[in-house]
Amino acid sequence: MSKSIGSTGLRWLWLAVVVLIVDLVSKFWVVKNFRLGESVDWLPFFNFYYARNYGAAFSSFMGQRWALAAVAITITIVLMVMMYRTAATAKWSNIAFALIIGGALGNLFDRLYHGFVVDFFDFFIGDWHYPTFNVADCAICIGAVMVVLEGFIFSKKEKKNPA
Repeated sequence: MSKSIGSTGLRWLWLAVVVLIVDLVSKFWVVKNFRLGESVDWLPFFNFYYARNYGAAFSSFMGQRWALAAVAITITIVLMVMMYRTAATAKWSNIAFALIIGGALGNLFDRLYHGFVVDFFDFFIGDWHYPTFNVADCAICIGAVMVVLEGFIFSKKEKKNPA
């Protein structure tokens, strides 16, 4: 028996599309308005800094463009299957999955189109700089934290209310 898309978590894919659009528009703005390596001070602890990341988080897996693309595609498919199997009313899970999917697709687009990921958020304290990142990275991290928190929340509820 098939389910209607509206009754599944796939109903939340609109959020992945929003993340993808915001990510791509922000990266387009950076590429069109900054030279590679250019930094613009915004706050005493934050700059816009145009960087290219040929790897993954913290520039790990440098030069693994196709392997990283395959990982992003696999994660997107797995999460979409999970969303299909999850009720639309399970907002927390579906929002987390949609954030991760939107971020994964944003960085995947960069990898396939440019051969690198455009990063531009630069947080720092004094001379110490956190690795530069982008909107897609934020969405992936927020979604991942939500998944972890959900695991803790539900495991505590299950211990309090055993079946």
